[in-house]
Amino acid sequence: MTDTPLWRPDPERLQASPWMEFARFAGERAGLSLADPLALHQWSITDREGFWSAVWDFCGVRGVKGARILENGDAMPGARFFPDAELNFAENLLSRTGAEPAILFRAEDKARRAMTWLELHALVSRLQQAFRAHGVGKGDRIAAMMPNMPETIACMLACASIGAIWSSCSPDFGVQGVLDRFGQIEPRLFISCDGYWYNGKRQDVTAKLTEIAAALKPNATLIVPMIDDGHAVAAAVAGAWTLEHFIAEFPAREVEFERLPFGHPLYILFSSGTTGVPKCIVHSAGGTLLQHLKEHRLHCGLEPGERLFYFTTCGWMMWNWLASGLAVGATLCLYDGSPFHPDGNVLFDYAAEERFSVFGTSAKFIDAVRKAGLEPARTHDLSQLRLVTSTGSPLSPEGFNFVYSGIKPDVHLASISGGTDIVSCFVLGIPALPVYTGEIQGPGLGMAVDVWDEDGKPVRGEKGELVCTRPFPAMPIGFWNDPDDEKYRAAYFARFDNVWTHGDFAEWTAHHGVIIHGRSDATLNPGGVRIGTAEIYNQVEQMEEVAEAICIGQDWDDDVRVVLFVRLAQGVTLDDDLKARIRAKIRTGASPRHVPAVIIAVSDIPRTKSGKIVELAVRDIVHGRPVKNKEALANPDALELFRDLPELKAG
Repeated sequence: MTDTPLWRPDPERLQASPWMEFARFAGERAGLSLADPLALHQWSITDREGFWSAVWDFCGVRGVKGARILENGDAMPGARFFPDAELNFAENLLSRTGAEPAILFRAEDKARRAMTWLELHALVSRLQQAFRAHGVGKGDRIAAMMPNMPETIACMLACASIGAIWSSCSPDFGVQGVLDRFGQIEPRLFISCDGYWYNGKRQDVTAKLTEIAAALKPNATLIVPMIDDGHAVAAAVAGAWTLEHFIAEFPAREVEFERLPFGHPLYILFSSGTTGVPKCIVHSAGGTLLQHLKEHRLHCGLEPGERLFYFTTCGWMMWNWLASGLAVGATLCLYDGSPFHPDGNVLFDYAAEERFSVFGTSAKFIDAVRKAGLEPARTHDLSQLRLVTSTGSPLSPEGFNFVYSGIKPDVHLASISGGTDIVSCFVLGIPALPVYTGEIQGPGLGMAVDVWDEDGKPVRGEKGELVCTRPFPAMPIGFWNDPDDEKYRAAYFARFDNVWTHGDFAEWTAHHGVIIHGRSDATLNPGGVRIGTAEIYNQVEQMEEVAEAICIGQDWDDDVRVVLFVRLAQGVTLDDDLKARIRAKIRTGASPRHVPAVIIAVSDIPRTKSGKIVELAVRDIVHGRPVKNKEALANPDALELFRDLPELKAG
């Protein structure tokens, strides 16, 4: 790491930013000077009632706040934020009216659309009436297998407006993957597209949809056209309606918003499911809204009318995060399809044409653009782009540097990390602080984040468990069908009592920033020394010969040895010379303990639908254990590349 920042905030722009506006607003209320971002964060976790109350007021939440801000505030789980409050999530997202665009949409097949705020209100109203006519009410579940398109946003808002619970996945999930998720929550309504495009190919879903709808037995199945008019698909599925017919008899009118408790369930999101049937994580309307408003307004500096983009599917929590941008009055920029069809410029073409202010993506995308030799900074007008956010996996130091050399030299780069578990972030960008190579800038406001060793003691400059020591509003309500919270407590609170343990292997830096070294449950432990897999990836993926890598610990001679699998660039062979250079690169850039005992070339690396590599599943295959839920994977056949390898057998 270096003490020379890649980026510093512009003082004049910072003073007019929502971050500083909030610091002044909150400081006046607290009688403190909160201009220093470290002081602001300390106040936000010390005076949680004052902080979250100020966020509600500053962000203009629509609803009744109530007298009490925090009840049972030291219990995790068990704390209740705004126990007297009433609000409606959709009312807060439908924050504007008028002819300005609320949503812009691009698809891989060149489809382009814009939906104004008035048009969004009208569609939500018609859907709301149709949902009620089909028996959907407060607490019922609506499940959607949909692309990232405007109608998906409208369906979610209509669902939230009546107090129903929304859950979604992307249409590339297999039948069992969908049923493993939605089968647990028994939706009253099932929504699907009639097909979609990916990587230049039309993908039909009729057979899959017929099987899923029959198994779920919803009151109705709604078919939203994506590639045709949907009538043929609707005719093939029992109890199905096209969107046109579903809302035909309901004229647009004012949307009715049912005010509900702060803790009313809004979303059911799912864990990756690579170690068993996915856990159904239930998130509250109030906690999600307040956390997202805080992150969008304060950490991202999002303003009304700005254009917000995140490359995501509807099966990743970043879709839910993106949708909340409407609450600020931002224009959502949606994309459906491959980010590399016809080439790696497609998203930058979109960014330049629509003048994105915020461009959100994954670390893997940034690395792929870098390795493809693309330089959007030279080829595209990104003059309106002020913030790039990256998540999904740790962004390597080379990724940090490439954003500034290849994408935009004066952009604020915010590497962020959190998860489906909290539908938001623990650590993320801070607009008042510099950006240093390889470092997430710091913890989110209101998030009492720390790094603890195995004995539960805070550590600085050492790797340890990422924890959160005090409750926050975006904690899940619990898991679906877990009435005693047994699974919920086991997932986050079994390691340290009354403390959230997130499962990330992390480290504080000298700049008060954070480095995520990978998942702690995938942490390597050769010779009893804990090693984060991201430290190895950061080295080996710098090499042009290596397209990507995955690393596991293999049980060996009563210890653990490091095994590295590499997918090589086209035309490259893994010979002894390349193995030696890989080991030398890791030894020099990380440490001798990081050097793999075995290096093996593979033609593919298994990953989840949201693009995360699955180290635990590979480790199970190598050790001859079953992988419990292959349906969670985008490319499950890749697992067979790791089974019964002679290089991993005892000689």
